[in-house]
Amino acid sequence: MNASERFLRFAAECEAMAKFSHSPENKTVWRQLAERWLCIADLVEHQNTLADSVGRPKQHRKRLHSWAH
Repeated sequence: MNASERFLRFAAECEAMAKFSHSPENKTVWRQLAERWLCIADLVEHQNTLADSVGRPKQHRKRLHSWAH
């Protein structure tokens, strides 16, 4: 399972939680989380498509944190 599929699964789990939640506030929070996971899945898929079209291997860059200096 690739990253975007995993994020889509997270979104589906959040949607399920929204359906089972009794309070409107909780339903809203779960649906917002689902939307965020869907956006992340779209971003990852877009990055993968760009990397494939350029012909470069998919790489993950390590971020340098300001406190690491």
